[in-house]
Amino acid sequence: MKMNIQFVNMSTSETMEAYTVKKLNNLMKKYDKIIKANVFFKKENDSKDKGVICEIELSAPGPRLFASSNEKNYELAVKNTLKDLEIQLKKRKGIIKTYM
Repeated sequence: MKMNIQFVNMSTSETMEAYTVKKLNNLMKKYDKIIKANVFFKKENDSKDKGVICEIELSAPGPRLFASSNEKNYELAVKNTLKDLEIQLKKRKGIIKTYM
């Protein structure tokens, strides 16, 4: 799987990049049809407690999958975004069946 991680309007973080790669690799072990992952981290100045946005777009057979979350820290944002994507992948796996 090819991964593209971008930090928008903020400095890059090796720790966050390693954490995200680890979590995406765990997802890849469950769903081997994933071709590519585009990850975007954004920081917004928000008056609320949140403001860290993680957006992930997955390329797999069929339409692209997309999820986003706005949380108070990066780890929680990645975790919630991947949880949403896993739900979408489970639905797709139930619909698409392999034929021999």
